[in-house]
Amino acid sequence: MEGSIYRLDSICAYNDYCGQETLHPLVTIVDFSKMPKDRLRKFGRFSYGMYMIMIKDVKCGELLYGRNSYDYQEGTLVFLAPHQILEVRDTGNTTPPKGFCLAFHPDLIKGTTLGRKIKDYTFFSYEVREALHLSEQERRVVDECLNNIITELHHAIDKHSRSLIINNIELLLNYCVRFYDRQFITRENVNKDLLTRFENLLNDYFERKDIEDAGLPSVSYFANKLSLSANYFGDLIKKE
Repeated sequence: MEGSIYRLDSICAYNDYCGQETLHPLVTIVDFSKMPKDRLRKFGRFSYGMYMIMIKDVKCGELLYGRNSYDYQEGTLVFLAPHQILEVRDTGNTTPPKGFCLAFHPDLIKGTTLGRKIKDYTFFSYEVREALHLSEQERRVVDECLNNIITELHHAIDKHSRSLIINNIELLLNYCVRFYDRQFITRENVNKDLLTRFENLLNDYFERKDIEDAGLPSVSYFANKLSLSANYFGDLIKKE
């Protein structure tokens, strides 16, 4: 722990925290239902030195990431990039969590195609409340990808292990791009309201008297005004 932040910078450290055996030094899948009870009730601010994809199956606590809190619903995915700060708050809910976390260290994908394109998966920089809500069919696809990775983790490490694990991670991420596209479409009414507010903000900005000094506005400027992450706002505009 450093200051008020719990830092877990390696897969081994994360597995130890979760009470789970380390099968591979650079990637793991944690089953939340098997975590020690004392760890389940640990609240505070956490920083992980790895990419994380978390899926919860029941409502069981509040997360705070960025400026907003998010109460997990069933079948939602939250994505974290290395060293982002995630706060876990005590809401008094005693429901034990169910779900999984896929965590992989940046060294796993270093020098690979996925390593070169990981920044293209912009949802790793979304805020928690911009999580991906899965349909039943989408959840089955996610489970299949996770099960393929679990199978590889329990297989003796050989020259094929890394590439097969990375391929399944990339497949999962590509499916998540598709699922987010679907989510942008199915939330059309909410998006239209955001776009209307954006257009009003844009008009107000260019009517400023100090526009020559202010210069062109940034994506981050409008995202902040709309209480969205810059990446989510940018992707929303592209989709619409």
